[in-house]
Amino acid sequence: MSKPIDTICWLLDQARSLGADQADAVLFDTIDASTSRRLGKPEGLERAESKAVGLRVFVGAQAAIVSGTDTSQTALKELAARATSMAKVTPADPDSTLADSTRLCTTPPELELCDDSEPEPKWLAEQCQIAEETALAVHGITNSEGVDAGYSRSTICLAINNGKSNVFAHSYRSSHFSVSVSVLAGTGTGMERDYDYSSTRFRADLEDADAIGRNASARALKRLNPRKVPTCKVPVIFDPRVSRSLVGTLAGSISGGSIARGSSFLKDSLNEQIFASQITIVDDPHIIRGLGSRPFDGEGVKNEKRTIVDNGTLTTWLLDTRTANKLKMQTTGHAARGIASPPSPSASNLYMQKGVLTPRELYADIKSGLYLTETFGMGINTTTGDYSQGAAGFWIENGEIAYPVSEITIAGNLRDMFLQLTPANDLTFRYATNAPTLRIESMTVAGT
Repeated sequence: MSKPIDTICWLLDQARSLGADQADAVLFDTIDASTSRRLGKPEGLERAESKAVGLRVFVGAQAAIVSGTDTSQTALKELAARATSMAKVTPADPDSTLADSTRLCTTPPELELCDDSEPEPKWLAEQCQIAEETALAVHGITNSEGVDAGYSRSTICLAINNGKSNVFAHSYRSSHFSVSVSVLAGTGTGMERDYDYSSTRFRADLEDADAIGRNASARALKRLNPRKVPTCKVPVIFDPRVSRSLVGTLAGSISGGSIARGSSFLKDSLNEQIFASQITIVDDPHIIRGLGSRPFDGEGVKNEKRTIVDNGTLTTWLLDTRTANKLKMQTTGHAARGIASPPSPSASNLYMQKGVLTPRELYADIKSGLYLTETFGMGINTTTGDYSQGAAGFWIENGEIAYPVSEITIAGNLRDMFLQLTPANDLTFRYATNAPTLRIESMTVAGT
């Protein structure tokens, strides 16, 4: 079969002929290339091509999922037979169904997700060399933790058979370029580490490697000679590198699975105010060249831009078909799909809209507070909303960044944090989930 989409359509026909009432299938055809370097010496050069197929079949209300990497007709026939046999002996799950045919995408939008110009290994190696040499040339940078450059390109195919015909058969292609570097400043026990990276769909949009190196070294140098601070309650400013994690935590807390299980602190908050009134959060799967963009969701459902939080009010859950069925609602077009597991809800390009103040104006009136640049640890409990993270950053005194701080913990509760949140005007789209600089009026900073 000449085209990947033809392969999975043929697979669906085989499943139907073996007794499946309905079925869907996905295929990922992927190229990955990467190179790494440390202190001037190459550490790795890899290139891989792979195909993987996932098949989900339904026999009545019973379902099974199987996957494989062999796309020959013989292997696919065996895959279809195995999936159908498994479905016949699994427990019934009436909530697990295909999406309603009326909700399927008929004309996928063109989102400019694929750059076909696969880079030569030499180009990847040059990006590593430039980024690391630029960083190490900065006075005060004493070591490198390594630099990586990578490229991937995938064809993603999805086909659906509702028991009568193949009602959906579409594919799209995506690519990804990245360069990252991590360096150390200082010596001995006084060394500090930081990093920078760029990640884009198209090579032309990638940040220059020398700028990535300079940014990493500048960040590391700023962290030298950190101080400890006493335990206190103060305003906390979240740098965009960490502010986006709050938006990501929101996405996990309003995912249909968490809501259906009753395991989210927001389970009773639909159509309630959970943020300050100036906060709006949007999920938009159709941003041109967006890192989280997709023309349809993992169940073939037509997706669209949605305001998740509107002037502080939570307007929707993130739902796929199964969680929507459990909650007696409609899918919101947020299904994501791998080859070996059922669809589950996932955001696409999720971002908090910018505010009106500059980052400097956001902390100009703070007499004593924290400018947060890094968090670590697993201290976010989305069942209770309790938030506790190891942290590092800079201390604010009289509206100015005064000195670096480390070995601290920040703590609060997400309900309070969301309601106390003020965004700056510096929103940029560097990731799939983005937020501007944020201010939270009061958090506990645990230090000495």
